[in-house]
Amino acid sequence: MAASAALRVFAPEISAPKTSVPESLPPAFPPPLLSTRPVDRAAWIAAYRAVRDETERRAAPLSPEDQQVQSMADASPTKWHRAHTTWFFEQFLLREHVPGYAIHDERLHYLFNSYYVAAGPRQPRIMRGLITRPTMDEVAGYRAHVDRAVEALIEDAAPEVLERVLPILEIGLYHEQQHQELMLTDILHAFAQNPLHPVYDAAWRWPERDGRAGAKVLARGIEAVGHEGEGFSFDNESPRHEVLIQGGRIDQGLVTNADWLAFMADGGYGRAELWLSDGFIAAQTDGWEAPGYWRREGEGWASMTLAGLKPIDPAAPVTHVSYYEADAYARWAGRDLPTEAEWEVAARDGDLGDAFGHVWQWTRSAYAAYPGYRPLPGALGEYNGKFMSNQFVLRGSSVATAAGHARVPYRNFFYPHQRWQFTGLRLADARA
Repeated sequence: MAASAALRVFAPEISAPKTSVPESLPPAFPPPLLSTRPVDRAAWIAAYRAVRDETERRAAPLSPEDQQVQSMADASPTKWHRAHTTWFFEQFLLREHVPGYAIHDERLHYLFNSYYVAAGPRQPRIMRGLITRPTMDEVAGYRAHVDRAVEALIEDAAPEVLERVLPILEIGLYHEQQHQELMLTDILHAFAQNPLHPVYDAAWRWPERDGRAGAKVLARGIEAVGHEGEGFSFDNESPRHEVLIQGGRIDQGLVTNADWLAFMADGGYGRAELWLSDGFIAAQTDGWEAPGYWRREGEGWASMTLAGLKPIDPAAPVTHVSYYEADAYARWAGRDLPTEAEWEVAARDGDLGDAFGHVWQWTRSAYAAYPGYRPLPGALGEYNGKFMSNQFVLRGSSVATAAGHARVPYRNFFYPHQRWQFTGLRLADARA
């Protein structure tokens, strides 16, 4: 990844909001970043510290036992997330760009590599919860060791070395923010398995919604989508290219719990004609009768949240639904899910309510390479490209996404059966 002439970093004054009080994202994406030359080393160090501190802030409410648990194969322990993000900086930044760097503990590279085949063997994903050693305190020591080395590199590196390492550092910061979101979704899944209904943050709540209704009309025509200009992007957002928008409409509002209750009341989960075949099999096999974490409470429904078990708020956006469920709901409503291009065009024009900071929104676009896509060279090329199969694209960001992380061209992706993330939907019509 080549360094640009005007490297951009996280503005040091920007920090992620507390989970309990999510902030509205600014109208421009990404948020104000620095682009000065010579490189502002102090700003890079401040940005690095801000991201690393946010990881620790999110982990702070959790006991050592909480941080050890792995509730399913798709989730990882909090302790593992803290160590893996540290491994990322040690592996791709320090090990490769600091001559004579002293590895903290070679054994940790087996334990905390995730899926980078080029970086060597790794602990099987399903067995991450068995890593009781190193302890939580030892992981904290690992983080401190790497933090000191990264800050020294930023402070002391020759300008030509800094040009090479800052783009990797920036990827590492965005990578850690992704794991900050996973820390919350993974611990929520673990807590949802506990009959005591543990509370992560008693003050957690959904952010205020902007209340927009109606639909944005999409004109038929050619539009350019994908990353454009300077600023950070992941490789799967490029190259920018033209697509045909067929025309139609996309709702400005998200599908709510009240909307979903109507789908359930009409027998939506049991009507095979609404479902993709694999989806109906998944729903029947796993006993889906409502979104993830919903459970019957008397005559109504409650849901496990980061604040514990709470009654369903009819006005809140429905969340923890799979692609299969979103697709079935759209069929029931006589509507469509938008394509990711339709979503992007509407979002960049500011025409989508609650596009960011609430729920990731399923699109009907398969996760595939853009025309002319080439992955990054080396092990970092495994970051996105090798997952372009059998998954669907989600757009926007969620209540668990770190502040400053969301961008209009951002492409999230999950398998169609997965629903432990904060995933919801908005509807569209293929034609006006």
